[in-house]
Amino acid sequence: MMTTTPPSSTTPPTPPASSDSHGPGPARPRWYLRALFGVLAVAFVAFWTWALFFASKEAVNKIGDREWAERAETICAAAIDEREALADFTRIDQGPAPELIARRADVVDAATDIVEAMLDDVVAVTPADAKGQAIVPDWEADYRQYIADRRTYTDDLRATGENLAFYESKAGTIPISEKVATFAGDNEMPSCSPPTDLAA
Repeated sequence: MMTTTPPSSTTPPTPPASSDSHGPGPARPRWYLRALFGVLAVAFVAFWTWALFFASKEAVNKIGDREWAERAETICAAAIDEREALADFTRIDQGPAPELIARRADVVDAATDIVEAMLDDVVAVTPADAKGQAIVPDWEADYRQYIADRRTYTDDLRATGENLAFYESKAGTIPISEKVATFAGDNEMPSCSPPTDLAA
């Protein structure tokens, strides 16, 4: 009598995965990213080392004739004293507005006269160095535009009888007075910066 072997109830083993399977494998280190970060870090350190220890600290507008700058500072400091003597602390609401506006225009014009005479005295002498001879005329031209803006302002005050805001020309994207003041600061002649009496 033949006996039949019952089928096995166990699950046959799973065959090993094919070597050319396209499933996700373990993440590989991205060496090129680490290399890029390393290069950037070295460049960052190199830049700041150069900026802090090797780059020139001299202001871009600084001229070589320091005697010219010292003379200019002396002239401008005296002009500040003259302008301060013109100070008028009358409030616009303390009386008839048109009369006070006209008075304000007169004071601004008197201050502008001092600034203009100051600039005339400063540029009456030409710097001895080539850089000064090249850029001082540009500074003078900017300053004279600022003076012209002040004259236009007082004309508008008298014409309207209103306490208008002062608007000045621009040098690129900045007020022209800021450009003039930057040159004065770079050359250690801060008193030659434009007055701020018309600031809002």
